[in-house]
Amino acid sequence: MRKTRLLALSTAMMAALPATAHAEATATTAVDTPPAAAATSEDEGAIVVTARKRAETLGDVPVAATAISGDTLASRGINSVREAAALAPGLSINSDGAGRAFIAIRGVGVTLVQSVQPGVGLFIDGIYQPNTSYLNNPLLDVARIEVLRGPQGTLYGKNTLGGAINVITREPGNTFSGRASASYAGPDDAWMVSGSVSGPIVNDKVLFRVAASHRQQDGFITNTALGIKGNPLNTDSVNGTLVVHPSDEFKLTLNGYSDWVDGAQNTYSRVAGPNDYSRTITVNAPNRLNFRYSGANAKAEIGLGASQLTLIAAYDQRNGNSPDSDADFGPVDYARSVGHDVLKTGTVEARLDSHLSDTVSTLVGLFYSREDAHAVDVTTLLPAITGFPFNVVRTTTNQTKADTYAAFGTLFWKPSTAWEVALGMRYDHEDRKAIGSVVTQLGPLGSVGGPLPQAQIKSNQVEPRLSITHHWNSGLMTYASVARGYRGGGFNAPTAPTRTYKGDSAWTYELGTKYTSSDHAIYLAGDVFYNDYKDYIGLNSIAPAAGGGLVTVDLNTGNVESYGLELEGVIRPVPAWSISGGLTLMHARITDARAYTATTGRTLSSDRLTFQPDVMANVATDYTIGLGGENQLVLGASATYKGKRLAATLNQTTPTFLDGYWLANASITLRHGPFELQGFVTNIGDKQYWESYIEKTTLQLAGLPASDLGIVGEGRRYGVRASVKF
Repeated sequence: MRKTRLLALSTAMMAALPATAHAEATATTAVDTPPAAAATSEDEGAIVVTARKRAETLGDVPVAATAISGDTLASRGINSVREAAALAPGLSINSDGAGRAFIAIRGVGVTLVQSVQPGVGLFIDGIYQPNTSYLNNPLLDVARIEVLRGPQGTLYGKNTLGGAINVITREPGNTFSGRASASYAGPDDAWMVSGSVSGPIVNDKVLFRVAASHRQQDGFITNTALGIKGNPLNTDSVNGTLVVHPSDEFKLTLNGYSDWVDGAQNTYSRVAGPNDYSRTITVNAPNRLNFRYSGANAKAEIGLGASQLTLIAAYDQRNGNSPDSDADFGPVDYARSVGHDVLKTGTVEARLDSHLSDTVSTLVGLFYSREDAHAVDVTTLLPAITGFPFNVVRTTTNQTKADTYAAFGTLFWKPSTAWEVALGMRYDHEDRKAIGSVVTQLGPLGSVGGPLPQAQIKSNQVEPRLSITHHWNSGLMTYASVARGYRGGGFNAPTAPTRTYKGDSAWTYELGTKYTSSDHAIYLAGDVFYNDYKDYIGLNSIAPAAGGGLVTVDLNTGNVESYGLELEGVIRPVPAWSISGGLTLMHARITDARAYTATTGRTLSSDRLTFQPDVMANVATDYTIGLGGENQLVLGASATYKGKRLAATLNQTTPTFLDGYWLANASITLRHGPFELQGFVTNIGDKQYWESYIEKTTLQLAGLPASDLGIVGEGRRYGVRASVKF
């Protein structure tokens, strides 16, 4: 019955979209990009995306996709993928520290803790980033962000069962150019400077680009126990590109980057409930984190007649350090922790894009990745909690190695200019191993514990995708698709009732449509979807430990069903005025939680998914007033909405829900040729809302003084931004 309703809704939605009189299908524009800023193509104003690992216009791609231009990111003061999530329907990202983010698309691929593999893939220039902490990293000299909703395993591999996010940096051109910008906002002294230069070393043959940025802010949270700011952020970033293009048949692109991120973690206030908003924390340590990210990659594109061979190799490394953290979230000194981790990732990929005839083309490839992670955590339990006259020190080490091999291919068949059928398949093999140790030092009584037994997961997964596309005319297309996505599993402590947990998977059924008017004044896109989500890896929980006591576990909660509607678009009533927005209506519920109960011996208080709202929306408008000559005044306003959400909770009877909220922003920009000066206000109403929230049962089960814990989102900022392009 639900699928019948979805089909009926999709048919009505498609019929409501306007049509044009042309018979041939052409390109469309991005929903938030003015035609002048869009990529060049045969159709002026179209934007090119790489959702299917080949250059296509957004309106031709049978994928629910959002393209957010770099100019849009800059004009709205968006500095990370986490912040950009508000502009993409279906995408939900929250964070409780510089090194962690909670992400899902359409309620699928929920990732709440660092030990769980991501369920939504993040790619930088096509290179996979294996941890959600990258979502908080600074965006620097970005051409666009592509958000692809629904399983993308056929081309992007495992861990994209919810979707994929691809960040594409700017490519250098044959003209020397540069960009520079600076901003300052209060009341938390938030400021940023960035710049980039690019151009030819040898015209047409060797091109370069270099960019750098610095950002810092004090944040809105105060640690009254230490008299310091609770959540400051300081980032530095530098990246560069070198393009060697000796002939039309060969192009080599080299990229390198370094990011330094210094922030805080676990900045939770102890509160009486979800309506007790507080920006004050009382913890005994600064809870600082620092990360060092670095990487390099090379991509060679080789023309072979009617085919193109692409070879990619990449290496990425993340070093994380937590020098002193309060592990009990409170004013009494019960527990401290110190930690360090290193994550190294190497990937290679080869793919061949072949146009066999006017109607048939293929894209086939091979992929390999190696992940090597090492982490050390030292937690000290003080006499105030243990009752011993000495400290109890637990040292945990963990090392994980993972090898992933994949082969993939897609057949594209276009029997006519109006129809396309694409059938893809990917085979992924993952071999993941974990070793480590847990040693507890009991003061003068000696130590207990030792090395852990090796744990291993092997999986073989097939991820198919079928899409059928019909272009009704030059501006209107519809598509239907079915796809499967998969995420790898992981490991728990040896004392957990399950040493390993398996990966989760989702089948997604989707109907969508896209429309662009011939003058690009109107772009509309919409889709309906149904997800059959199996073995959902949900919120980590507490379970009985072997030998007595409790242990924290990651686990397969059970099965989930989600379905809904997504809409987005842009309308330009007159050339000077644009209105854009997006809407998500979603119903995502756990339908079978027996796996959770079997592992933990506990029950869930709600069938909702943690932090996943049923309604999300965004709307923005810009109006340009000509002042004569090169002078313009741009008035801008935007608002985002996130609906009611379930907090993180282990309560078995009474769920805790967080209120929905609107955030409104406004700006006034003066343009004079290449110069811009902008005044802006974010969160105009100084709305209080929760970025993250943990209900008190978690602390109770851990034997710590219990209260709810919450992190209030950022307050109102007002400031100025200046930029220049040359």
